[in-house]
Amino acid sequence: MSRGGTLERAAVLHAPEDVRVQEVEPEPLRPGAVRIAVAATGLCGSDLHYYADGRNGPNVLRTPTVLGHESAGSITEIGDGVDPDLLGRLVAAEPARPCRRCETCASGRYNLCPAGRCFGSPPTHGTIRSSVVVDAELAHAVPQNVDPAEAALVEPLAVACWAARRAGIVSGSSVLVTGAGPIGQLAVAAARAAGAARIVLTDVDPRRLASAAGAGADEVLDTSADQLPTGFDHQLECSGAPEALAPAALVPGGVLALVGVPAGRAPSPELLAAAQRWEIDVRGCFRYGPGAFRAAVGMVRAGRVDLARMVTGRFPLEQTGLALHTALTDRDHLKIAVLSEEDA
Repeated sequence: MSRGGTLERAAVLHAPEDVRVQEVEPEPLRPGAVRIAVAATGLCGSDLHYYADGRNGPNVLRTPTVLGHESAGSITEIGDGVDPDLLGRLVAAEPARPCRRCETCASGRYNLCPAGRCFGSPPTHGTIRSSVVVDAELAHAVPQNVDPAEAALVEPLAVACWAARRAGIVSGSSVLVTGAGPIGQLAVAAARAAGAARIVLTDVDPRRLASAAGAGADEVLDTSADQLPTGFDHQLECSGAPEALAPAALVPGGVLALVGVPAGRAPSPELLAAAQRWEIDVRGCFRYGPGAFRAAVGMVRAGRVDLARMVTGRFPLEQTGLALHTALTDRDHLKIAVLSEEDA
C-alpha cells in the first residue's frame, strides 16, 4: 500500500530506449530499514546497457523496471528498531542487498551472495524515483554539506576501494590502471589512498584521456600511441577490454585485478601462459565487500577524492530518457546525475 494514498514519481524502462516517467507505489517500510528521499542518482554503464539493449550481460529486462543504483538522499522515515538519530541524515545507499542466510554471506563475502538483489538490476526496481527503502546498515552517512550528486558517487568509489583491497595495494605499490572512465579515475584515487607510490592511468579514447588530467595519476598514457611501461606490482583493469589485460607490464608475482565488466571475448592464451609462468594472480572484483563503503566515505570526509569534477551533467527526473541518451552518446561526460525535481 502507498503512504497515505500517495504515489511517487519514477523513471521506468519498458523496453530499449523506452523510458517513461510515471507514478508508482512507494515501497513499504519494513522493520530495520529506512526510507531515503532520493536526491540524486548517478548513471552507470549497466544502466546504459539496459537502456540501449534491454540487457546487461546475462541479465535481461523482462518486465518494466526502474533503473539506477548509485544514489544519495536524506532519510525521511525509519522502521522499527532503527536509531531515530538517523532521521534527516544525508546518506549514500549501498544498493546490493544480500540474503544474509547462505554460506557465502556467513563467510563474510556478502557481495557474492547467489540470492542477492541489487537496485536497478531487473526485476529489482532501482533508485531513479522519489524514494527507496534500504536496510539501515546499508545507508551510509556522508557529511551533510556534500552535494547529493557527489554523494551518489560514493557507490562507484566503493567499487574502486574494493578493487584496491582485492589487488592488495599497500604503501609503496606501483599500480597500472587501464581504462580512464569514471571507475578507472576513481581507482586512481583509491590506489593513492591505499598508499600507492606510482600510478599510471591509460586509455585509447582521447576524450577519456583529456578528462583524466585531474584524476591524480603520476602519468596518463595514450596506449594507442605510447608504449606501455613495465615493472608494476598491480594492475587494476577497469575498461573491460581484453586488449587491456597486460600481464607483461607486471613484475613476477604481480596481481591483475579485473574490475571492468568483460566485453565478451575470451582472454588471450598469452595471459594464461604469463599467469602460469610468472605466478601472476588474476583476481575478480565484484561490486564491493565488507568495509568498502566505509572506506569510500572516509575518503570523502578526508578530502582525498574530488567527486565534484566527476559530475559533468545534471538532468531532472522528468528527463531521465534524455539523460540516458546523453550518457550513451556523449563520451565527453564522466558522470551524469539524475536529480529529483526538488534538486534539479
